[in-house]
Amino acid sequence: MHARAALPFKTLTITSITLLSFVFVLFSSLTAKAHELYLEPLDYQVGPEGRLMINIVNGQKFRGHKLPYLPQVAVRFDMAGPEGVVPVVSRAGDTPAVDMQVPAQGGLLVFIYHARNATLTYNDAEKFWDFVEHKDLPVTRAEHAARGLPESGFKEVYSRYSKTLVAVGDGAGQDRNFGLLTEIVALANPYTDPVDNGLPVQLLYQGVPRANEQLEVFDKDPAGEVTITRLRTDDDGILNVPVTPGHSYMLDAEVLRLPDPALADETGASYESLWANLTFAVPVAD
Repeated sequence: MHARAALPFKTLTITSITLLSFVFVLFSSLTAKAHELYLEPLDYQVGPEGRLMINIVNGQKFRGHKLPYLPQVAVRFDMAGPEGVVPVVSRAGDTPAVDMQVPAQGGLLVFIYHARNATLTYNDAEKFWDFVEHKDLPVTRAEHAARGLPESGFKEVYSRYSKTLVAVGDGAGQDRNFGLLTEIVALANPYTDPVDNGLPVQLLYQGVPRANEQLEVFDKDPAGEVTITRLRTDDDGILNVPVTPGHSYMLDAEVLRLPDPALADETGASYESLWANLTFAVPVAD
């Protein structure tokens, strides 16, 4: 695999540092105003030693803004494949965030991205309650009031845990639990396994299956039209996602919890949300 070396720090000028600072502020603004953060390859299937490009995207309904790679935002950015798990090598400001030559050895590549904590202030409380209802999260207005929280002007701290599955050559391999705080794991390979009855996935939180929880499915057809459905996991945190050959998919699920005291003191947040996301495509049969 031919990866680009990191840009030497000595080549950064005051102008470029200022630009990156501006981009960081813009990044934070965009992620605060939109919803899902996901990894979207330009092509989910590439040939051995082919060129792979992956965007970090923030938006809604499987459409959004392409964001640059910023090391101050990325807590973790790894690639898992036949040779193990290695860090993704990108430079600050890279868009797409991944632009690389894939290995000569075919197989399934899993890209793992964990974005640092960010905060959002709800000056309009109804936006928070719309979010709670949409994502089927376990908090009520009565519980909110019982904690002595204001009706508006309260904060949420959130973090993102996104993965994407890419097939190189035959695409053989298997997704697994990579130890993210919350994670969606594909229990079958959409590029090699039969998925006529759907793709089984498991939803995890702290490595434990999340039973009877909502998972939102975004199904994008070749024309770019998106269909959204909401499914629920079983007692083992598993569900089958109906899939169609030639379509790409984004799966998304959230955990809402109270921040620990240290995080609450640091951020002033009353709530903490953890966003799990997985993208993949289903190839058309030969």
